[in-house]
Amino acid sequence: MITITRAPPYMTGQNGGRKHSRSFGVPRGGAMDTFAIRAVNAIVGNSLDAAALEWALGGGSVRFDRDCLFAIGGATARATLSGRVVAPCTTTRARAGEEFTVEQISSGRFLYLACDGGIDVPVLLGSRSTYLPGHFGGHEGRMLRSSDSVALGARPITLPAEGFHSAPDLMPRYDSAIVHITSGTQEDLFDESAWRTLTESDYRISTASDRTGYKLEGPALGNSLGMLPSEAGCPGAIQIPGDGLPIALMADAPTVGGYPKIAVVSEADLPILAQRRPGEKIRFQLITIEQSQRALKRQASDIHTISQLASRSSRD
Repeated sequence: MITITRAPPYMTGQNGGRKHSRSFGVPRGGAMDTFAIRAVNAIVGNSLDAAALEWALGGGSVRFDRDCLFAIGGATARATLSGRVVAPCTTTRARAGEEFTVEQISSGRFLYLACDGGIDVPVLLGSRSTYLPGHFGGHEGRMLRSSDSVALGARPITLPAEGFHSAPDLMPRYDSAIVHITSGTQEDLFDESAWRTLTESDYRISTASDRTGYKLEGPALGNSLGMLPSEAGCPGAIQIPGDGLPIALMADAPTVGGYPKIAVVSEADLPILAQRRPGEKIRFQLITIEQSQRALKRQASDIHTISQLASRSSRD
């Protein structure tokens, strides 16, 4: 069991999301940074799709009510366990009654806390993830509050060694302002000038950004098309509404939409985009679908390497 002793402004239970429900109009949802949540699960010996706590926007604290191994990753945070500094992407052993505290998230937007056994919230439509707009999934379909308690699942048979650390070169370049994109379904509706503007301009993440989509501030792209007939959408699609300011759809994005889609963020770069804070800059760089697929395969290989090294550490 974990008890939330001081809830941060935004905390939910998430995993990889609902991968088979889009035909019913249910978004994928799940972790905003899918690489980070899989990485911290691998580090503590969980299945990659185990549920973890997604922690955003500010400090807070939780109490471990049983002995467990945990790891944090994603955003960079000043964190302690009963006063001892907690290193990122490293297995840390907590004793029952000890309190884990995040004093501040210093860079990035979403921090993930994975415990061995995972967060044991109900499975709904194949996922333990919280979908806040629909008020379902996770812990009662809502954000976690102070005094809430969530159960932990059964501990893995074999646990990684305490102090196992995942090398930084296996992690995404979160400090990069470059976000790679591929052409979208309505690419031909935009002229060369619009493409030049999109790929040669700096954009800032707007404060009007959330798990549904990141609105971008910067040069507008001409859009005389307005709304089109609704069609399927996906996380990463870059829509151009009437004001010409791009909106990048994120984890909780609806399954359909009518704004023209000029481009799609490479799935391998969605974690980098997700971790950008309001006011921070990004620049889009166009790549081919083949390049995007290779980048995603490299990430899958990195996760596999983390899992293998974590498993091996328990035998060393």
